[in-house]
Amino acid sequence: MKSLIRAVGAGVLALSACTAFAAEKVTLGVAIPTATHGFTGGIVWWANQARQELEKAHPDLKIIVKTAGSAPEQANQLQDLLTVNKINALVIFPFESASLTKPVAQVKGKGVYVTVVDRGLTDTSAQDAYVAGDNTAFGKLPAEYLAKRLGGKGNIVMLRGIPTTLDNERYNAFMGVMKQYPDIKVLDAKYGNWNRDDAFKVTQDYLTRFKHIDAVWAADDDMAVGVLKAIDQAKRTDIKEVFGGAGAKGMVKTILDGKDKRIQADVSYSPKFIYDAIKLTAEARLKGARLPATTIIPSVLITKENARQFYFPDSPF
Repeated sequence: MKSLIRAVGAGVLALSACTAFAAEKVTLGVAIPTATHGFTGGIVWWANQARQELEKAHPDLKIIVKTAGSAPEQANQLQDLLTVNKINALVIFPFESASLTKPVAQVKGKGVYVTVVDRGLTDTSAQDAYVAGDNTAFGKLPAEYLAKRLGGKGNIVMLRGIPTTLDNERYNAFMGVMKQYPDIKVLDAKYGNWNRDDAFKVTQDYLTRFKHIDAVWAADDDMAVGVLKAIDQAKRTDIKEVFGGAGAKGMVKTILDGKDKRIQADVSYSPKFIYDAIKLTAEARLKGARLPATTIIPSVLITKENARQFYFPDSPF
């Protein structure tokens, strides 16, 4: 995704002035999930790109990147970043929302400047700034697209991600559109954890329980791969549309090439926002400035007509 960033609220793209003087040295901790699937692989890659480039550009900046495979592990890493690494700024992509809110609040309570990325906390007072993709559009655009493709009637099943505030935003936006189409029935919505194998198992369950499905919304391109595998294995031909999400290069290439008629569209949501969040936070703190409270990166419907501008073959995602 292009580096366009749209700040929401006053001070669009501008850093608000801060009365505190800039720190002599900024030690910035970055806490992110491990690369368990394509999107988090992109998150890890972009975070390390930011560390390499920003430390080279700013001698007074040190960045420590930590990856965690679970919420408890990430909470423990926050304590290490605080007590061992002595961070004075934090950029965190929370593994989960609810369970990380208190640990992040404790870090902020020690005077650390906190930027939360993507998976929001359940209490926004635990953060100074929030950077994310447009999760409302992430849910709304697929719903509008599928409703149009189905002609306003049919059966849909859904695969959600991990229980987080952003997943709730996507689900609510999707269902908000579906309320306008009484002849479209959402048969079920289960968590696939943004994981191919989990999505495969969830889809197997759907295929066993529901004899006719017209479309699947798998709210992640990795999950969509698992969905397609389950459909093919079951030799089901009733499912005409599978919509993933996030604009993974493999899915965008499929749209470009027309290799799978079930994959006709996607929605952009680039993991590069972790790079943007780290850069914005680091450069603001080096100046003693603050970010706008919320920065939202737009999500766009990807179809064959515009897919070329979202295809980055050298990207890890």
